[in-house]
Amino acid sequence: MPKVIEYFGLIFYFYSNEHLPVHVHVSHAEYETIFELFFENGLLTDVQLRKADGVEMLPAKDQKEAMKVVEKYADEIAQKWLDYFVLKKKPSIRKITKRL
Repeated sequence: MPKVIEYFGLIFYFYSNEHLPVHVHVSHAEYETIFELFFENGLLTDVQLRKADGVEMLPAKDQKEAMKVVEKYADEIAQKWLDYFVLKKKPSIRKITKRL
């Protein structure tokens, strides 16, 4: 379960047995939300939220903060997805220490 981003208690990660579309799991405490990223011609066109099985979704405030991160770092998340699932390379962890 590679962690790809840390942002003020929000942890962004992939599970090792993932599937398309490109998505990242975001958790904080006992909550988790899945952010699915959709691209067209190399540009982020949409982000959809999905509930993880057996876990409550992030509270609205945390979802809003996570969305800022996903939108700002969408290209990096997609590249880390490609690196991990296609190229079999371990992704680095970005630790964000300034609020977006």
